[in-house]
Amino acid sequence: MVQQVNICSKCVMDSNDDPLIVFDDAGICNYCHDYENISRQRMFSKTDLDQLIAEIKKKGKNKDYDCIIGVSGGVDSTYVAYIVKSLGLRPLAVHLDNGWDSELAVSNIENTIKTLKIDLHTLVINWEEFKDLQLSYLKASVVDIEAISDHAIFATLYRTAGKEGIKYILTGENLATEGFLPQHWVHNKNDLMNIKGIHRKFGKTRLRTFPFLGLRRKWYFSKIRGIKAVPILNYIQYVKEDAKQLISQNLNWRDYGGKHHESLITRFYQSYILPQKYGVDKRKSHLSTLICSGQMSRDDALLELKKPLYTDEDLKKDKDYVIKKFGLTANEFEDIMKQPVKKHTEYPSIMNWYRKLYKVFKVYRKFVPRKSN
Repeated sequence: MVQQVNICSKCVMDSNDDPLIVFDDAGICNYCHDYENISRQRMFSKTDLDQLIAEIKKKGKNKDYDCIIGVSGGVDSTYVAYIVKSLGLRPLAVHLDNGWDSELAVSNIENTIKTLKIDLHTLVINWEEFKDLQLSYLKASVVDIEAISDHAIFATLYRTAGKEGIKYILTGENLATEGFLPQHWVHNKNDLMNIKGIHRKFGKTRLRTFPFLGLRRKWYFSKIRGIKAVPILNYIQYVKEDAKQLISQNLNWRDYGGKHHESLITRFYQSYILPQKYGVDKRKSHLSTLICSGQMSRDDALLELKKPLYTDEDLKKDKDYVIKKFGLTANEFEDIMKQPVKKHTEYPSIMNWYRKLYKVFKVYRKFVPRKSN
């Protein structure tokens, strides 16, 4: 019996994407309602922006830089660089080179840095270590292979901010274009226990230089050193297509296709590994967010989803490149793709400890009465 697939009447999320998705009487899903609620809490005003900029300038006074920005060559980070400079800030740009940068991404970064006259710090990650860690995640059959790149990026941002005495990291995270993802598509990026546990089981190379950022270290940077990560694009009206046009005209930025496809491994992961092995088409979430933020119609999003994730020629080219770069044979890669999918929490994970603590807390609350006022 074929299971019926229900699709949201407002966005393009459906019951295939999340078996726990809920629809109201109008057929609108919980993600759309969540987006409305979260956007009211996390979208800021012009007054908020003015106060933030004043605070950044105050804490950065008499220093070479007053904020840190990450650059990848993508739309979000490039637009952040443009906006930050237009607001009169003095950023230090940080880039993590994990070995997967496309030539177009490198060109976009160079054009941005040169045009805006921003200093750039690049951390070139040890490829043998990172390759071994990525292969560990592939062999573990967990869904969020990109978690280790995100972890390393934020570790590098916080470490650089700490070294330079900078109090603000201005990120390209935003509600307008990436407002929601089903929980089972991703995993906690700061779960150092999960990273080390998966690598301990499947890895072969000792991780001597990989930039780790555990919860204690992040707590130290944020609470003791006072370093704040701020999603600056939530303080302005961020319209993706307008941003693309602006940075194309002013920074000689060139488009690279899908969201985060400035990275070759991200493109292959999102366009092949995720849909083929995990049944996940991340375009649905990205397009649905654009619908919720009023930047795309539902009809246009449905038309976009009809387009293939890859042409046959591009798929063969990227697949051959990825397999060769990982040092695998085609058969070895296919064996990895055929392995049963596993949850991140089937390996050591901080999330398992959170669940245990939550259960203990529930038992405590059950037997220990609350104090009356």
